Amino acid sequence: MSQPNEKVVDALFHDFDQADAPGAAVMVIRNGKPILAKGYGLADLEKKIPCTTDTNFRLASLTKQFTAMAVLILAEQGKLSLGDHLSKFFPEFPQYGKTITIRHLLTHRSGLLDYEDHIPQGTTIPLSDRDVLFILQRQSKTDFLPGSQFHYSNSAYALLALLVENVSRRTFPGFLKERIFEPLGMTNTAAYVAGLSFVPNRGYGYASARSGWELSDQSLTSAVLGDGGIYSSVADLFKWDQALYTEKLVSRKMLSDAFAAHSSQSDFKGSGYGYGWYVGKLRDAEHVWHYGSTCGFSTRIERFPGKKLSVIVLANRRDTPISPIVEKIIELFW
Repeated sequence: MSQPNEKVVDALFHDFDQADAPGAAVMVIRNGKPILAKGYGLADLEKKIPCTTDTNFRLASLTKQFTAMAVLILAEQGKLSLGDHLSKFFPEFPQYGKTITIRHLLTHRSGLLDYEDHIPQGTTIPLSDRDVLFILQRQSKTDFLPGSQFHYSNSAYALLALLVENVSRRTFPGFLKERIFEPLGMTNTAAYVAGLSFVPNRGYGYASARSGWELSDQSLTSAVLGDGGIYSSVADLFKWDQALYTEKLVSRKMLSDAFAAHSSQSDFKGSGYGYGWYVGKLRDAEHVWHYGSTCGFSTRIERFPGKKLSVIVLANRRDTPISPIVEKIIELFW
């Protein structure tokens, strides 16, 4: 990579590259190689540990692509069909579950109510995926006829994680480790369960406050795994990105299905939605991407498979506008 390009990228991350502030990590991948990989700022303000390419950030909704892949692995093994209904795996689910398919869950077309809006008052212990199931079992309807609309749904992906457990007879973190992370050499990536998981090189989340940066690492919904509970680094996500060009995890046919717009619309203009990915075109090039946002982290991955170009940015700051930075990096390396 030319030195001028690196200086331009450094300038884009100027606000992150401070001695006393939470930071970010970036990687640009072209033709199977990282042509830019850097960390900026701090992963841990208290211990003054810098962000590096090995820092593990909470991925937030970038997790959904891994949850979807776990489901696709089971589908390819013939252990489930994407046309199967929710009630097949959760017989105790209310009547409305009989019209929701796995494909509806994967593509945010289930109509399930947002569990975040129905957390019982006074709840202080972080919710699990199973708590999400209990919340949804107390509802009597969907927001719309399943399959008729797109509505981004963390509820759906929490149920998909439980479905993976039911079908595989493994814990969701265990299945991910055994079937995705270890085969790809993503040795520092984990679905985080407090008290059970160890996240090496862990970045902690922060939010901007009047007094400066405040720790904002966990919330009531942070322990829900299927919609956002994975920690990973740009170094490990490089391995994930490269695996998506191969049949290491599932067949090319299944991958093609994952990157197809099963919902032609989404909550972003110009993008449809596949299985755990927003899909569309940018400058007539195939474009698959996702964002993540949670109490102390902002994340984004953009892939252009036809150009063999990917950009990954992970930040341990809440609600930080990394999308404009990513867009400028794409422009720079296009």
